[in-house]
Amino acid sequence: MSDFDFPEDLRYTAEHEWVRVGDGPNVRVGVTAYAQDALGDVVYVSAPAVGASVSAGDACGEIESTKSVSDLYSPLSGVVTAVNAALDTAPELINSDPYGEGWIFELELADAALVEDLMDVSAYRENLA
Repeated sequence: MSDFDFPEDLRYTAEHEWVRVGDGPNVRVGVTAYAQDALGDVVYVSAPAVGASVSAGDACGEIESTKSVSDLYSPLSGVVTAVNAALDTAPELINSDPYGEGWIFELELADAALVEDLMDVSAYRENLA
């Protein structure tokens, strides 16, 4: 799976979401390059609403592509603090820039220590093999 870029500073889930830890209690969530490639051309994103409480591993939205509709899972538990409004008019940002402009939502974590339980880049690569 060396064809895909997986930034070293992110944490990953088996469901192909990534988590970027920022300054403060919030994390940013998106889908990996592997996931967007498997989905194909993304045409619609349904993110959780700001203020919604989400639980780790639970479906919290959907990503619709020309191939299928896939559930979006919350990598950690917390409260949604922001969603990427740009995806409303440009869902293809998930394809063109999955780790930058294609982020999906931000989460204020219930327990920030649980980020360490997610896969690092090496474990994620092994998971794909």
